[in-house]
Amino acid sequence: MRKLLPLLNSHPGGRSAMTCRFRCGDACFHETPNTSDNEYVGDVIATALSRRSIMRGAAVVTVAAAAGTAFVAGSGNTPASATPLVGGDKGHGKGGKKPDGARGLRFAPVAPNTADKVTVPDGYTQNIVVRWGDPILRGAPEFNPNKQTAKAQAGQFGYNNDFLSLLPLKSERGKQLLVANHEYTDEILMFKDYDADNPTREQVEIAWAAHGLSVVVVDEQPRSGKLTIVPRHELNRRITVKTEFRLTGPAAGSELLRTSVDRSGKKVYGTLNNCAGGTTPWGTILSGEENFNQYFANGSSDTDKRYGIGTAATERKWEQFDKRFDLKQEPNEAHRFGWVVELDPYDPDFTPRKRTALGRFKHEAAQPRLTSDGRAVVYMGDDEKFDYFYKFVSSKSMKKGNSRADRDHNLTLLDEGTLYVAKLTGDSPQDVDGTGKLPKDGEFDGSGVWIPLATGDVSHVPGMTADEVYVFTRLAGDKVGATKMDRPEDVEPSPRTGRVYVALTNNTDRGAAGKAAADEANPRNANKHGHILELAENWDDPAGDGFAWRLFLVAGDPKDPATYFAGYPKEKVSQISCPDNVAFDPHGNLWISTDGAQLGSHDGLFGVATQGERRGELKQFLTVPNGAETCGPIIQDRRVLVAVQHPGELDGATVDNPLSAWPDGRGKMVRPAVVAVWRKDGDDIGV
Repeated sequence: MRKLLPLLNSHPGGRSAMTCRFRCGDACFHETPNTSDNEYVGDVIATALSRRSIMRGAAVVTVAAAAGTAFVAGSGNTPASATPLVGGDKGHGKGGKKPDGARGLRFAPVAPNTADKVTVPDGYTQNIVVRWGDPILRGAPEFNPNKQTAKAQAGQFGYNNDFLSLLPLKSERGKQLLVANHEYTDEILMFKDYDADNPTREQVEIAWAAHGLSVVVVDEQPRSGKLTIVPRHELNRRITVKTEFRLTGPAAGSELLRTSVDRSGKKVYGTLNNCAGGTTPWGTILSGEENFNQYFANGSSDTDKRYGIGTAATERKWEQFDKRFDLKQEPNEAHRFGWVVELDPYDPDFTPRKRTALGRFKHEAAQPRLTSDGRAVVYMGDDEKFDYFYKFVSSKSMKKGNSRADRDHNLTLLDEGTLYVAKLTGDSPQDVDGTGKLPKDGEFDGSGVWIPLATGDVSHVPGMTADEVYVFTRLAGDKVGATKMDRPEDVEPSPRTGRVYVALTNNTDRGAAGKAAADEANPRNANKHGHILELAENWDDPAGDGFAWRLFLVAGDPKDPATYFAGYPKEKVSQISCPDNVAFDPHGNLWISTDGAQLGSHDGLFGVATQGERRGELKQFLTVPNGAETCGPIIQDRRVLVAVQHPGELDGATVDNPLSAWPDGRGKMVRPAVVAVWRKDGDDIGV
């Protein structure tokens, strides 16, 4: 039985107990769902992979080391600036005066701080683009926290914005289409005198309407990076817990997905705990359903336990108002959440899809790329301690035309293909002692194989049907011996090199009694600061089943010997803790937002060079207000966008006792919001 902690207890790290309570249902305080003993490959992988597959996985590193590259180039050519993934020079140059930073990172880094504002570099300015409660649909009223209704909220920007995407509107000059996820609600900060034991139906339905996604057109101001919303635009849309979704792909219609309300197993209402996401090459949005487990009461099965679903009442008590959140009454309803959602933001009548071929787990994000023959490859992390890293490869290729037929075809790409899970092996296991000390070869690195789990209606996991693999993907990963990772969150392929970057936020249970010990891919016991893994596949064929990897960054105080910044001098970098969301800028730099930083400063956004002589140079670009997390970064030529999530969410905070004055000043409601940042002189970011 899950026991809720008292609100005033502090979380043992950089995040408040209140955030843990409402965002993930106190995930840190209950038993880690992955209790499997899968530290060996064993006979299961031997049956799941052919001998040829295993040899190809090993060959990736062998060939890469021999050639001094790691298949990072397009069209088979390695760019001159690419740094070898395995071995080779670290690329920091010798002598001579260096510029002020890598191109795109030429700004004075923001110092660590605890200011209750968004702090940006000298020479930069900002504006609030959109806040929780701002009206975006026709007929929606202005936000009034004392008179809020579910109907009003359904036409207003949702709560706790996370992933962001900006899409072009070619038919409307100076306008773009902003899509935002709304991960979760914090009723204590939304409702005056909220009674957690006795929420009202209106409060619950407001929360339902505050979840989901928002689609809103934004207008860009000439000669600056300022963005403002365009209310009542025909493309503006809200997706909520009441929106109809279609389950598609190989598990759609499965008995595991049927309920008393939906006997087809193909229609579900709503989406929950939408964290990060991705933008597809065919112009749609992918959104990951993450900590969905906390919304369901009275779990009882072993599969419920593996997904962290509690056996008692929930925090929000939605089960009192809709039986589908009570697993005693609807045992399959939770199976209909934990998917990757696909939305066509250009079509306000589009029924969003939940893509079962991509597996069910706590999806932080889903970011696709294309193979040389146009197939979609989607990389995904399962954000839980000791859970896994996945990819999906479509069987069909994208069509590049703009006809309705081409668009309809592309909307089927994520329904057919193969789902894989990653197994990583280090090349210096004897040198890993859990302290973070580098192996004798100077890097944490190795090889890996993608273990196939299912292709269409065919299961590759002994003892599981294909439907079971898709619905209980975590169990499939357990069975085939996938590598237990330190909370794999956002994943992003570089559009320049094809290398894939995985943010591993932290895992303080690593090396604890009865838990998995440190390994080369997760080299620190009690890992409270996290790290970033860099993975290389053949750019022309990322659908292959072998890869090379190394740790690009091991986070923490640069003065700590157990940190690493791609070999760059540590006295020249900013401190960073708990990497979460990642994105690329037009220059190929990786930008990292943090969640729960544990170095005494507020969370922030950082840019780091991934290539050239300054590879590993990391600079802090901004910090966020009291209690807030940095989410959803977008880095354009002249603009940076971030979603400031859960500002003021600190232990003891209430509507009447706000612990932040952001964004509108003292006496105003604390509201999550999207912020745009640009240079005062109108020039490009960081040049």
